[in-house]
Amino acid sequence: MKVIVIDGQGGKMGKLIIEEIKKRMPDLKLIAIGTNSIATAAMLKAGADFGATGENPVVFNSKSADIIIGPIGIVIANSLFGEVTPLMAQAVGESTACKLLVPVNKCNNTIIGKQNLSLTEYISLTADELEKAVKGLR
Repeated sequence: MKVIVIDGQGGKMGKLIIEEIKKRMPDLKLIAIGTNSIATAAMLKAGADFGATGENPVVFNSKSADIIIGPIGIVIANSLFGEVTPLMAQAVGESTACKLLVPVNKCNNTIIGKQNLSLTEYISLTADELEKAVKGLR
């Protein structure tokens, strides 16, 4: 099973997601893809098994991923303050992978109906959905 976590900026969300997933499913292999090297480093430090940085790893790995996890901005061109290129957003959006997207109201993108939960609560909900998705794919 190929599970990738994509994040940018300082990688805080990706780091927290990986920490939570590794607590719940320590044997699940995770690929961390940062839009920049700082985000990748943070996710590797959190326990990701493999890491890569930039546009090409997002495009390449999205094609064969079973599950893609990240902030909602990974499917919106030029989000994360421009770190998500149009090609990255297209690759994630067109991927046949199950996408677990964490709602974040930033960069002029407002998710209508988004609950006012903390990042920690969203990470827990994301890990819950990942457990369901992994069970469904096995």
